[in-house]
Amino acid sequence: MTRVLVVEDEPQLVRALEINLRARRYEVDTAPDGATALRLAAEDSPDIVLLDLGLPDIDGIEVIRRLRGRSRVPIIVVSARRTTEEKVEALEAGADDYLTKPFGMDELVARIRAAARRAERASPAGDSGLIATGDFTVDLLAKRVRRQGNEVRLTPTEWHLLEVLVRRRGRLVGQKELLQEVGGVSLSARTNGLRVCMARLRRKLEGDPARPRHFITFPGMGYRFDL
Repeated sequence: MTRVLVVEDEPQLVRALEINLRARRYEVDTAPDGATALRLAAEDSPDIVLLDLGLPDIDGIEVIRRLRGRSRVPIIVVSARRTTEEKVEALEAGADDYLTKPFGMDELVARIRAAARRAERASPAGDSGLIATGDFTVDLLAKRVRRQGNEVRLTPTEWHLLEVLVRRRGRLVGQKELLQEVGGVSLSARTNGLRVCMARLRRKLEGDPARPRHFITFPGMGYRFDL
């Protein structure tokens, strides 16, 4: 049974989440503040964390950073903060998804299920460093990509972008983080350089570049790699 840690200081919302999630056969732990959340996360190893950003003791962004520093647990932010800048900050700190209050319970549950599926698929690769999708295979150790049995030639920038996304598979990686990680004049000198490089990767690797399955765009925020 999936264990969900709800980090929220509004008692009515906590109660509503407990009732609805338990009715859907989730185990639920609750934390009214950041310190309790970090303690429970260390003790009970939840499968999913639902996190409000406006906590009474530690700002939610800092809670995300501390959780991400020791765990790959999926973190879904549930917050009244609505600006793109605030969403990007949370995602770049390590959150996997962002849901704005008020929200529908069906949408929340759908996002929990999607995050759990991504986490299952994104379990760390073995010593071989081999990641296989239905369309192509990435060998992180050998720094090679094969599609339909043939090696795919990537530029150094394309490989670096692919490697960053693959190593963070299942997580949304912000544009700022990607630019910092990948660097290079080809990306940083033009505002659309990241988009252009991603388009080239899709053409080379996706079965249908117009409907990508593996390189998912979050407009204005970043990209996520799914198996």
